Amino acid sequence: MFIADIKRVVEQVSRDKGIDVEILIRALEEALRSAARKKFGSKVDIEAQYSPDTGEIEVFQFKEVVDDEVTEPDLQISLVEGRKLDPDCEVGDSLGTKMDTSTFGRIAAQSAKQVIIQKMKDAERDAVYSSYVDRKGEVINGIVQRVDRGNIIVNLGSTEAILPTREQIPRENYRRGDRIRALILDVLYDTRGPQIVLSRTHPDLLINLFKTEVPEISEGIVEVKGAAREPGSRAKFAVSSHDSDIDPVGACVGMKGSRVQNVVQELRGEKIDIITWHVDAAKYVCNALAPAEISRVIIDEENKSMEVIVPDEFLSVAIGKRGQNVRLASKLTGWHLDVNSESKYNEIMERGYESLVNVPGVGGTLADAFFEKGIYSADELAESAVEELTEIRGIGPEKAAVLIESARQYVVEAEQRAEAERQAEAEAALAAAQSAESESESEAEAGAVTDDADGVTMPPDETGDAMPSDAESLGDG
Repeated sequence: MFIADIKRVVEQVSRDKGIDVEILIRALEEALRSAARKKFGSKVDIEAQYSPDTGEIEVFQFKEVVDDEVTEPDLQISLVEGRKLDPDCEVGDSLGTKMDTSTFGRIAAQSAKQVIIQKMKDAERDAVYSSYVDRKGEVINGIVQRVDRGNIIVNLGSTEAILPTREQIPRENYRRGDRIRALILDVLYDTRGPQIVLSRTHPDLLINLFKTEVPEISEGIVEVKGAAREPGSRAKFAVSSHDSDIDPVGACVGMKGSRVQNVVQELRGEKIDIITWHVDAAKYVCNALAPAEISRVIIDEENKSMEVIVPDEFLSVAIGKRGQNVRLASKLTGWHLDVNSESKYNEIMERGYESLVNVPGVGGTLADAFFEKGIYSADELAESAVEELTEIRGIGPEKAAVLIESARQYVVEAEQRAEAERQAEAEAALAAAQSAESESESEAEAGAVTDDADGVTMPPDETGDAMPSDAESLGDG
């Protein structure tokens, strides 16, 4: 098979679709093999070869040379016929004869066309997948193609991507033809084609936008330590500097806030708090909760949690609107944060101290020693280990075990008393409700009917007699 411009067509398709030339050549060869089998059956041994120099695709049918009578003409050739093609052939050799592809017919040509189309689709899918699979985490520009069930289909030039509803910033609307910037979240290899999933809500989008706006970040002078977002509302961004002369927060803010404002505009007004990262976790948490003022931080390394105490007037600032500030700070730092006011903290400490004093065998002196050790209540004493208490002066293993057991009994009794009080309150509330219901029923039974005309109240029986009977009504008529 010879096509004068097949080489040019192959090269052009390779450029336009981004498909390797070798893949296209293999698709053409497979298509011709498929066409030949469609015409002559699946048993025949067919090979197709493409010559890039001549642009010719030749199809060969191979037959085995046999000495005896030929039983399968499509698979075998006699030694006499074989030596006409190749004088040196022997029995058992395989001889190839060139086939006239013009005899394949319309059905075979259609089959070849389908093979070529499918191979090109597969090759195009593979090419797009391989070109985007290593770009996950990059920010890419595209044009909104259409909106399908809330999902935005974005044209990236060589292919399409999808921005799912869950990855869109709330209250952010796009129309067809709008330009859009998004993060390549994932590249999925799908039978229908590579599916490129975009995101506008991922924290990495914020980080990449700052890399674009702040040269110090792209140069490695300022390092991004973390980001947390509530898309469309607020975000926190932690940075540190490798150069003591450069303020990392100032570098990200820019002259008159120009750099951060560009990022805010791209995220449609999302407020961004830029904070300084600190190697000390407690200091880092304090920075993350800014602008709230922090009184003290109690760290629980085992559970990776912190209790943050703030002045009463800063409690609402630290927590933020609907808990947003403390929630973002927790995401950013990776610590579970429990924010309390000083008054509530002092109240909790007083109750805990009182419970310690009330444990048999403790008293005020030991309660003070427990507080210094970090045991702030009878519950914590009940959960303590003997080895922990023996570190306190004057407490041996036996006494420690007795104190722990006393604390456990005290906690159980306190829980029983609290449960009894709750039950008594519930019974009192139920009795009050039943009493009110009984009084309401009594008033309803003792109720009377009031005549609207003269305001006279009469018993129900008398009102029934006061009305004229049917006979009297007819008589008056």
